Amino acid sequence: MSGEVLTFLENGVGRIRLNRPRALHALTADMCQSISDALLAWRRDDAVVAVMIDHKAADDGDPKLSRGFCAGGDIALMAKSAKEDCKAAEHFFFVEYRMNHLLFVYEKPVVAFMDGITMGGGVGLSAPARYRVATERTMFAMPETGIGLFPDVGGGWFLPRLPGRVGAWLATTGSRIDGADAKAVGLATHYIPSARLDAVKAAIIADPAALGSLLDAAEDTPPASKLLEQKALIDRLFAADRYEDILAALRADGSEWAEKQLTVLATKSPQTIKVALKQLVMGAGFTDFADNMRNEYRIACHVIRRPDFVEGVRAVIFDKDNQPKWNPATPEEVSDELVASLFVPLSPEREWSPLPELEA
Repeated sequence: MSGEVLTFLENGVGRIRLNRPRALHALTADMCQSISDALLAWRRDDAVVAVMIDHKAADDGDPKLSRGFCAGGDIALMAKSAKEDCKAAEHFFFVEYRMNHLLFVYEKPVVAFMDGITMGGGVGLSAPARYRVATERTMFAMPETGIGLFPDVGGGWFLPRLPGRVGAWLATTGSRIDGADAKAVGLATHYIPSARLDAVKAAIIADPAALGSLLDAAEDTPPASKLLEQKALIDRLFAADRYEDILAALRADGSEWAEKQLTVLATKSPQTIKVALKQLVMGAGFTDFADNMRNEYRIACHVIRRPDFVEGVRAVIFDKDNQPKWNPATPEEVSDELVASLFVPLSPEREWSPLPELEA
């Protein structure tokens, strides 16, 4: 076994282990393709009972390199591509979204261990899984609006289906929540202390048919959710689907919490906040996950050609000055026409489609 994602069989369990610790297991197109290839091979293999997705700890034991389940996608590659012809970035999104869709429709039970940083692409790996295990080390976020992107990898489907307006709050602010929060709002199905995970995984490998009951037996009561304590505020102040209305509600409230949200939102791309809000409205109306992913691919192909993506990556990832110059600079300057243009269908030969093997 070698490479940036390890795929192998262990007593009827298809193992997918992310193995790119120095990048906190951020996904590349090749990693996504390897995962899809393994899932397709196991799909019709009667010897495979269940699938387990986790990450491999750093070989040198460095705790800093073991913090991530998956921190997202290869942002540096995408930004470089966006400065050129966008082809590599489009390829990455196309392959990644096929993997997301395959996980969503997968017939065999999948368990994802969200132990550590679970952001962006990591959410796309875990959210479609039947079982999603959070721990005290889970740090969940969809931080894309901070780099001029949008909450993709199925965010348009999963976020609007969270309780109340939690999804809109997560999508716009990029806020980080912990494992107890993830369990409280249904992003995680189980909460298990990280110290127990090795034993739980071993038990699953010993008896994969008992996957669900083994997780239930290992579950612990999580701490009180801080997110639930804020939910009434979130539901009230993030009730609108129009960004300017959310800002007005926060300003009118004037509470310390509302002021904090305004400070956070001021650092995000106004363009992609408006895109995210529209994306979630559309996603809530889809009845087929493939339609959602097709919509997100269209947005991705358009958004990477706008100035905010390259500028956001520069400010947050490369230069780390955290002083992005957004264009347009204010919510009022982001017209409805601009937002609508980022949802326009692509030419037929460029449109996203599910893996052809799923139609067989």
